[in-house]
Parts: sequence; structure tokens; C-alpha cells
Amino acid sequence: METKDSYREAVAEIEQILRQMEAGEPDVDAMVVHVKRVTELLAYCKKKLSETEEEVQRILDSMEN
Repeated sequence: METKDSYREAVAEIEQILRQMEAGEPDVDAMVVHVKRVTELLAYCKKKLSETEEEVQRILDSMEN
């Protein structure tokens, strides 16, 4: 998932899983797998957003000097 669009891909996968869960498609056993995957994707997105925020801040700070 380390491609240029990986954040978008992660969000799209989360949305797809949520649609499936809302539609009642997965059974109870699959629900655990889906919840685990969404948790992993959310952690990835949070990390990516944090890294992006830090990089933007570094750029802004360098402009002030």
C-alpha cells in the first residue's frame, strides 16, 4: 500500500468495508476480519496525515527563516 495514491486507496477500502457491513453482507466470523482490517487502515491513515502535517509545518517554518 505504499503507492502514490495509497491514502486514497485506504479510505476507499474503508468505505467499501463499511458499505458491506451496513448492508449486512458479512457474517459474524467475517466481521472480525473486517473490523481488524479497518483498524489497520485507520492507523495507516492517521500516520499518513500526521506525517503530512509535520512536513507542511517544516515547509512553513523554513519559509519564515
